[in-house]
Amino acid sequence: MQTPETVTASLVIIGNEILSGRTQDKNLGWLAANLTEIGVQMREAKVIPDIEEVIVSTLRDHSSRFDYVFTTGGIGPTHDDITARCVALAFERDLIRDPRAVALLENHYPTGELTEARLKMAEIPAGADLIDNPVSAAPGFIVGNVYVMAGVPRIMQAMFDGLKAGLRSGAKVHSVTVTATIGESFMAKGLEAVQNAHPGLDIGSYPFYRSGQVGSSIVLRGIDQDELKVAAEKVRDVMRGLGVEPIEGELPPA
Repeated sequence: MQTPETVTASLVIIGNEILSGRTQDKNLGWLAANLTEIGVQMREAKVIPDIEEVIVSTLRDHSSRFDYVFTTGGIGPTHDDITARCVALAFERDLIRDPRAVALLENHYPTGELTEARLKMAEIPAGADLIDNPVSAAPGFIVGNVYVMAGVPRIMQAMFDGLKAGLRSGAKVHSVTVTATIGESFMAKGLEAVQNAHPGLDIGSYPFYRSGQVGSSIVLRGIDQDELKVAAEKVRDVMRGLGVEPIEGELPPA
């Protein structure tokens, strides 16, 4: 039986407004969850400023290390929207006013409202494929393995929903959650031993305090379901060894 391949992705979040704290990113969690559903593993996310050399170097680096690179932000009509230009520079493409993108904008805006500033959103690296934007028309685009999307969450989500069917799926990550009403520090040594015995799994401890009760949910994630079951039982044994009966899943909110 052939083992499914691992397909990886990264997200590059572009924008001074994120780094200044003026705008909170709402795209990373949504995108990571939706990629996981289709068997693509988000391996890295990076927030960078609207600085040409930083964007160019980051895109080149991520493009060489991941199967897919998604970017959000910087494709609007203002002077600081420089993502398209930077993608063109990163992959040695000309930046052109794409006739397809112009047509989309002409169909969207009433006569006389398609300003020169708005036409900037039709500037696309030569040879790029367009990403449909059913919300506000201005398209995203694809150059190689780099998918350039809007920073506005509603638009980004619509763009991704339209393109995800064309992504290559890999091995899906499964998870098991076991909870104990005991502080995580008591389980630390035992959990470390389980992790060392199963380096292919990701084992995380997430403490909580609810209604006066201290506890921790242990989440095991991995591709191999059989190994996941074995490791989860070892975690349960750690809990039982401390005199605590394991609880399957997480405790409901108080």
